[in-house]
Amino acid sequence: MTITELPYGSWPTPITSELVTAAAVRLGEVRVDGADVVWAEGRPAEGGRTQLVRRTADGATTDLLPEGRNARTAVHEYGGAAWWVRDGVVWFTDWADQRLHRLEPGAEPKPITAEPAQPRADRYADGDVSPDGATIVCVRERHTGPSAADVRNEVVRLAADGSSEPEVLVSGPDFVAAPRLSPDGTTLAWLQWDHPSMPWDDTLLIVRDLASGEETVVAGGPGESVLEPRFEPDGSLLFLSDRTDWWNLYRWTPGSDIAPVVRLDAEIGVPSWVFGSARYARLDDGRIVYARRREGRDGLAVREHDGGLVDLDVPFSAVAAVRAAGPDTVVVVAGTPTAEPGVHRVDVTTSAIETLRAPRDLGLDPERISQPEHFTFDSVNGAGEQRRAHAHFYPPTSPDWRGPEGELPPLLVEIHGGPTSSATPVLSVGVQYWTSRGFAVVDVDYGGSTGYGRAYRQELLGEWGVIDVADCIAAARSLAAKGRVDGDRLCIRGGSAGGFTTLAALARDDTPFAAGADHFGVADLEALAADTHKFESRYLDRLVGPYPQARDVYVERSPIHHVERFTRPLIVLQGAEDEVVPPNQSEMIVDALRARGTPVAYLLFEGEQHGFRRADNIRRALDAELSFYAQVLGFELPAQEGIEPVVVENLGS
Repeated sequence: MTITELPYGSWPTPITSELVTAAAVRLGEVRVDGADVVWAEGRPAEGGRTQLVRRTADGATTDLLPEGRNARTAVHEYGGAAWWVRDGVVWFTDWADQRLHRLEPGAEPKPITAEPAQPRADRYADGDVSPDGATIVCVRERHTGPSAADVRNEVVRLAADGSSEPEVLVSGPDFVAAPRLSPDGTTLAWLQWDHPSMPWDDTLLIVRDLASGEETVVAGGPGESVLEPRFEPDGSLLFLSDRTDWWNLYRWTPGSDIAPVVRLDAEIGVPSWVFGSARYARLDDGRIVYARRREGRDGLAVREHDGGLVDLDVPFSAVAAVRAAGPDTVVVVAGTPTAEPGVHRVDVTTSAIETLRAPRDLGLDPERISQPEHFTFDSVNGAGEQRRAHAHFYPPTSPDWRGPEGELPPLLVEIHGGPTSSATPVLSVGVQYWTSRGFAVVDVDYGGSTGYGRAYRQELLGEWGVIDVADCIAAARSLAAKGRVDGDRLCIRGGSAGGFTTLAALARDDTPFAAGADHFGVADLEALAADTHKFESRYLDRLVGPYPQARDVYVERSPIHHVERFTRPLIVLQGAEDEVVPPNQSEMIVDALRARGTPVAYLLFEGEQHGFRRADNIRRALDAELSFYAQVLGFELPAQEGIEPVVVENLGS
């Protein structure tokens, strides 16, 4: 095979924006219903809607929702756990009206909650069906006005067939999640927390005897985050807690002390941005299968009857869900560095894998796929003290092309959202879109990221806009110092919270970055504190400081107040219907840069919320960003792709 020399960034590649979106799906939650497996697919080609797919024991698959239906909830705006299933019946929240619907086999969906006074004012999520199938407990979020103060979150109970009005079981806490019924239906467990805590900060796990009303606080409180309560057949309760720095697994038995079940220096839990996380599952014989993250990568393991922990020999690097599916098997949504997530059945005795819903066949030569290299590097905190941070590095990779002799590749510093989240080392065609063209990519797990314990997660408290920026700069400089990337062509990109870090990194007199791409990022922290949804309305109290008492910190860290420092080109991409980071956040920074004569490009996508879901918009956003870098860094676009150039205002002026 002949390898031809071409400038980095300009390499022709089969990994186009069309391939990124063609037949693409976002696999979500998975459930086991008898011998059937049901999973959720987000489909960009269908306007981004979430379809539910049932796979029967004979391998046949069926789409469950009629055309136009979308199983997606707006609770907390981020949603999750918008559907659940029992004995062939599916209950789901429809995105259009946010009412709860019941779907029986062969029938049309039927709403089982009333139309609220205002459209979409009552929203439902995270349900559990009673053992006798007669009732449902779930989270209801009720909006009675336009502000975050007008939102009430409750646990309600209603008849599974819609024959009764929802009865409020839990009200008062700012937030509730994970209502779960005991096997005999007599006890309810749930999680709750109050402002300014987020669910990864401080939560309470409470159980209530439904007959007497007697309540017991099982775990949680200041300094402890509890996740994923799940009853066992004997009435004991499993849950995840970070009481020893890592989200590990524990068991509570009424009348007894809490006992550790799985203790290790690795993370089982994940931050509850969405409802319905499922990182462990109990098999019928009492063994527990769990996903755990160590050194930035997931794996699967089993807790045996004798308490021994055995890692399974599986290739997965990212596991999104684990569900029991028989005496010796689990069903997982998982991917690898060379394969997108799929739905797989894993035999926990042999580690054998049966694929139920294969990742799409990209038709790519494995030599074209850049695989992540996890590395740890030196950085600093806000006080200038030395500390260590983490990242995944993807080198430019192609079997057809190489860069010119003596030239190093440009670097894209990728910043995950959240900011309480993590980089995911699974095949992303969006990353390969860049690496196959000659870009290097580094996905940074800056201080505050999850997967490295509570202490690392808390490094961001009071330091957002400081530690994350320091770690992104340090990662880029570390790679440049090692001779792996061109230190004069460092670029930075991120969405949402990552967009804020992008802007903050560019709003520095000493920024090392040559350009940046901001996807629906925060420009004004004050505006975000005053104009965002309830779930995140007090998030900044801990990341920045209480508002308005710490207003001076908000002003100092808001990129909008430092536009005089912006000298590097910026592209901004924004959804017109974003409720999390409204368009005015992007428009403020764009208008300021236009006025200053700083090179800037701006694209507003109609019909998009927080994160782009429609295939045509995903394609345009990717290609526009590539066109932006080509103009700024000075390389030619591959002519055969026919990419529409983006207008970069003030470039060359």
